[in-house]
Amino acid sequence: MSRITHAEASRKAVLEARQQQEETPENKEERRRFAEEASSLWLITLSPLAWAIHFILSYGGAALYCARFAPAEFDPVPFMRLSIAGITVLALAVIGYVAWVSWRQWDYLDDYDYDHAKAVGEDRHEFLGHAAFLLSIMSAIAVIYVAMPAIFMETCR
Repeated sequence: MSRITHAEASRKAVLEARQQQEETPENKEERRRFAEEASSLWLITLSPLAWAIHFILSYGGAALYCARFAPAEFDPVPFMRLSIAGITVLALAVIGYVAWVSWRQWDYLDDYDYDHAKAVGEDRHEFLGHAAFLLSIMSAIAVIYVAMPAIFMETCR
């Protein structure tokens, strides 16, 4: 019986301590920064995700179109080229937007600082922008390389 009482008392003390921690201005600032950095983590994943979706739509769409929906009356290659060009432009637009936002977050032109070794909020924030910007460049190159076979495609076979 006394163990349950002791467990309840310690649980109550932990809850009170958490409530006191949540109400301090430092904790509010820390939660605000964490929410801001959480959006930066989404920013890092968005460009590779755009590349992956572009890859699936380009190759999967071309294979599916050639196998199932390509009409025998006319050449299906121009339609596939236009489709791949359209989704390539869309993917590059998304990647370009992410690159622009991450470039602004990196804030390189303000201090020409690309070293983010300190464990402080500003360095962490700029590092996430730097990483998202570099991932955007790699994703843009990958999207262009995925779209290049459409230029040389002659038939569905």
